[in-house]
Amino acid sequence: QAQLVESGGGLVQAGGSLRLSCKSSGIIFSNYDMGWFRQAPGKEREFVATITWTSSRTHYADSVKGRFTISRDNFKSTVYLQMNALKPEDTAVYYCASRAGSGVYVRPSQYDSWGQGTQVTGSS
Repeated sequence: QAQLVESGGGLVQAGGSLRLSCKSSGIIFSNYDMGWFRQAPGKEREFVATITWTSSRTHYADSVKGRFTISRDNFKSTVYLQMNALKPEDTAVYYCASRAGSGVYVRPSQYDSWGQGTQVTGSS
């Protein structure tokens, strides 16, 4: 299984930007699809974005489409989430996850490994 470590979270004013990173080890990163999920207090973990192992396909939740961008650097074994125009409702713990194979997957149960999460707080 992959070891995933997220970083880059923090407190940002509404309308601001943050860039999350997720460094992977223990797997051949270029063979894995990667996803970002988030979980707000009292809510279920929800899908944010995913990118296939070749970077040929990306998919976003409607709530972040046009504001967030997922990308990856297979040489650095790292996936990124660029978050722009942040809103207070984006406040959550953000997790990256990995799965072997290729395709667009949006359910947490479809991913094999998870990071520990990084807190993002958007203030109004």
